[in-house]
Amino acid sequence: MRQSLEKRVKAARSRAAVRAWEYRQRNHAKGKWYFLRRLLADARVAYALTEHAARQLLAEGHRPEPVAEQMEPPKTILCLPGERIDTIIDKRQIPVRLGADFLAARYVALVRFEEDASPCASR
Repeated sequence: MRQSLEKRVKAARSRAAVRAWEYRQRNHAKGKWYFLRRLLADARVAYALTEHAARQLLAEGHRPEPVAEQMEPPKTILCLPGERIDTIIDKRQIPVRLGADFLAARYVALVRFEEDASPCASR
């Protein structure tokens, strides 16, 4: 009886330690993951861009999302109107979720569900 109880206590302490570590990591992020998920929730479609295409969009005056610049490694996420993204040749569509494709892409363009709504950065 004592041995099985010790095993259960050890497992419970292990789960508590993992949970504490996860909470600590989330709190150190200062809400970045929440804001990133919120940004993706508003997006209809996402594209991975080349560096050249991203620099061109930045030169046109499109503002990068602040939450992406705070990530490590820093990313550039731009919210664009659908008609502007259609003119970009150097793009690859990626799933709109926190998956490997999105996290690996250094430059990302998002198109919101509501085309006539304000850009993501001003929300």
